[in-house]
Amino acid sequence: MNYSKSEVAFKEAYEVIPGGVDSPVRAFSSVGGTPPFMAKGEGGHLIDIDGNRYIDFVQSWGPLILGHADSDVEEAVISAVKNGLSFGAPTETETKLAKEVVEMFDTIDKVRFVSSGTEAVMSAIRLARGYTKRDDFIKFTGCYHGHADSLLVQAGSGMATFGNPSSPGVPADLTKHTLLATYNDIESVQKCFADSKEGVSSIIIEPIAGNMGLIPADEKFLQELRELCDEHGALLIFDEVMSGFRASLYGAQGITAVRPDILTLGKVIGAGMPVGAFGASKEIMSQLSPEGPIYQAGTLSGNPIAMAAGLASIEKLKANPEIYATLEKRAKRLMEGFKEASDAVGVPMVTDVRGSMFGFFFSPEPVKNFDDALGNDSELFGKFHGKMLAKGVYLACSSYETGFISVATTDEMIEEAIKSAKESLQELMA
Repeated sequence: MNYSKSEVAFKEAYEVIPGGVDSPVRAFSSVGGTPPFMAKGEGGHLIDIDGNRYIDFVQSWGPLILGHADSDVEEAVISAVKNGLSFGAPTETETKLAKEVVEMFDTIDKVRFVSSGTEAVMSAIRLARGYTKRDDFIKFTGCYHGHADSLLVQAGSGMATFGNPSSPGVPADLTKHTLLATYNDIESVQKCFADSKEGVSSIIIEPIAGNMGLIPADEKFLQELRELCDEHGALLIFDEVMSGFRASLYGAQGITAVRPDILTLGKVIGAGMPVGAFGASKEIMSQLSPEGPIYQAGTLSGNPIAMAAGLASIEKLKANPEIYATLEKRAKRLMEGFKEASDAVGVPMVTDVRGSMFGFFFSPEPVKNFDDALGNDSELFGKFHGKMLAKGVYLACSSYETGFISVATTDEMIEEAIKSAKESLQELMA
């Protein structure tokens, strides 16, 4: 494929944008090559400025479950835009979308909309701290919850540790209350509770992790987390910014019997527009300003364009719940095909699927946590990614990201991607 226009565009962007991108992973640094600059999305495809066409398995990192430029979402957005872009005042659409979300989750009585997943998560943690009157909280190595200061930490030695900043500009004082545990390892969580001198306010977890590759939490592990929170008076936060409405119509809560105290959402409820949300029981949410003392605000929170897009998307998904079986079937077929391709050339691969989410690692062993994920052959992934891109298959540009199937992804696209995977691996192993 020809990338001449993208190469020029990348150089121009580099002059005025750090790294040439507004989000680091887009730079393709972990897979090499020039990131294609996109011009248009059509259903299950992306088209770049050089005219190259790709089967899109990124779908804007998840939110486009209906595919690019869905006609119903498009119509809702255009209609809303004609009335104004933003008011900084309440609208009825906010309430309509809130009712749709609250109706779907039995742990939520009220929900507040924000403008991003990062904002939703940092607000949820503040709410948990204010409600419990404790500062410490537990997160898991490899789970990404946005770039708020207290969440940018790295693991130390041992099974669990107090977090150290993993980015310059983040004061250690802001991460000293972040306790790190190992995903799917309950002993590491128990150690965090033991290490906390003043008590733990909450545990935050992606019940289906999507930022260290697709790694679901074990059902027993989630149940043990629920029991630990109940025992210690801590709140359990499910970060479903990625898995909400993706793993199932009800997110992870359509798969696990475990219920959180606070839920964060994003991605799909904006149908591609910037949006996030967090919700909980009336008792917990009543502590939030203006009802209670815990402050959270945002001029663009619940903006009418994002609310219109989200409402159109959620209403369509709720009206057609059978699509989830089709999405999962296609995701499973894609991963079966990738595994067949890897087996054919003797390359070890492990795969997983949750609804319309899929993930694969070039690894001989099951992947249960971030340390396991780090053992995958990321160099091979980078080469594989380049081969697939050249054949018109757009995969996430990191071995630690999740892929997505959209309603617009057809069976024919799946088979074409499998064929490309077989050819790519054969070429790489020749």
